[in-house]
Amino acid sequence: MTDMDEADTDAEQAVIARYRLADDGFGGQDQRATVRQAESLLTEAIEQADVGEFDGHEFGGGEVVLYAYGPEADALFAVMEPVLHGLPFRPAHVVLRYGSVDDPSASEHRIDL
Repeated sequence: MTDMDEADTDAEQAVIARYRLADDGFGGQDQRATVRQAESLLTEAIEQADVGEFDGHEFGGGEVVLYAYGPEADALFAVMEPVLHGLPFRPAHVVLRYGSVDDPSASEHRIDL
């Protein structure tokens, strides 16, 4: 294996899910509780499948963004998809990023939920 091959297999890909909340701030208390429950399910599913790690969330500006990282975005999304579809907030979408955040040639694929 060359150094380039090793770099390719070590590249961190991402699944980034965005959900619109009820207000322009941080959402309601019930929405934040729903997200925390989903985080527990996502963390468990990702760890059991050994496809990466759930990295957390950001609330603000009327939305919540969930972050997960692993070596293969498609495999990561396949494990996360049932939980992500189960969240009731809409509009919502997921971005699969194929490559690290600092890679200018990384490609992205958007999926509406």
